[in-house]
Amino acid sequence: MDLLKKLEILTDSAKYDVACTSSGVDRPGDGQSLGSAVKAGICHAFAADGRCISLLKVLLTNVCIYNCKYCVNRASNDVPRAAFTPHELAELTIQFYRRNYIEGLFLSSAVIRNPDYTMEQMIQALELLRNEYRFRGYIHAKTIPGADPALVTRLGLLADRLSVNIELPSERSLSLLAPNKTKRAILAPMGLVRDGMAENKRELAVYRHAPRFAPAGQSTQMIVGASPETDYHILRLTEGLYQRYQLKRVFFSAYIPVAQDTLLPSLDTKPPLLREHRLYQADWLLRFYHFTAGEILDEKNQNFNPYLDPKCNWAIHNLHLFPVDVNTCSYEMLLRVPGIGVKSAQRIRTARRNGRLGLPELKRIGVVLKRAQFFIVCKGFHPSGASRESTVRALLDPAAFNAGTEQLSLFSAPAVQQLAAEGMPLPLAAKTVEEEAVTCLTRQM
Repeated sequence: MDLLKKLEILTDSAKYDVACTSSGVDRPGDGQSLGSAVKAGICHAFAADGRCISLLKVLLTNVCIYNCKYCVNRASNDVPRAAFTPHELAELTIQFYRRNYIEGLFLSSAVIRNPDYTMEQMIQALELLRNEYRFRGYIHAKTIPGADPALVTRLGLLADRLSVNIELPSERSLSLLAPNKTKRAILAPMGLVRDGMAENKRELAVYRHAPRFAPAGQSTQMIVGASPETDYHILRLTEGLYQRYQLKRVFFSAYIPVAQDTLLPSLDTKPPLLREHRLYQADWLLRFYHFTAGEILDEKNQNFNPYLDPKCNWAIHNLHLFPVDVNTCSYEMLLRVPGIGVKSAQRIRTARRNGRLGLPELKRIGVVLKRAQFFIVCKGFHPSGASRESTVRALLDPAAFNAGTEQLSLFSAPAVQQLAAEGMPLPLAAKTVEEEAVTCLTRQM
């Protein structure tokens, strides 16, 4: 098989791995080696200076001994198979870099022969890049669960970021849908990477030229919608992973039906994109807004509200805490006001030292007053006592009512679908959904 055909197969097989994140590594060129790395962004993201940063996102091979039911590359699936040699992958990466197509590499792999052999092949490719080609660009490598700890250490000294896909939110789902994988085999490499980074940090404190181990940290990916776990279960797991393994990111991937199986959603099921979006919003609240999983969701409400983002939903259910005076309240409370982000809260905290802030100052700072006005007090302004209905209506997420989006079909009421089928104008149908949403949300208070 020629190299171009291999590239076509293995880049297509890699598209289900999520890798859109900032690199977290600053490594300038030294004038002798090839490439560099910046902290800004990778894989269809934008750097601070406006540049689009891209990666070669590819599998070493899609030949797999495992038979995970949700995976397009599982052993029983009839798909074209291919495998790069370490030299082919290294040469391909360098040629793409020299043509200015990419600025780094995202390398994953199916499990060929066994986890140790797969990791050895990946390590050989990265050693060629780092040592023979003297490549200093960004590399993100996937760790293979079940591989020898020594191989994980070797991989961490070559790659900037490591990741181990946890795949499914519970051990029960993992045993049903991925019988060749175990919770222990997945979490063990996470612990090794965490401990390796901590040890490397101590080494660097003593000797700053010590080899760096996974300097951009580690991440993981979770498939959403292939198994029956609730959003609350997923969010609690996410919080636990951050706390226990010091992950940089937990990625969520809406399940895309690629195979027929009685344990999986049917092939006609659309990916739960809005649910994935809500999980990312909640993940942001965990990492930057000082929320806990138990505040965002709880035992009584275990799934996200499709009509409100998690922060607005929390505010609506905690109206007794508002309004807050932006000139005197704590930084933590500022972060909980809809319409105030992390940067806005920091600017408010700095600006209010020089005098009381009013609406014009808040607008210049970047506060979204359309949302914040219902929850704040400031110089010359006090909320007018708007009803719950009007507050909810102002906070509704337009994405949930856009009839042209894929997400609407997952959450629209059957009655609305029936009205649309009977010929009701679409804007009126959407308005009916909005009214149902407002009624439902205000009824919960």
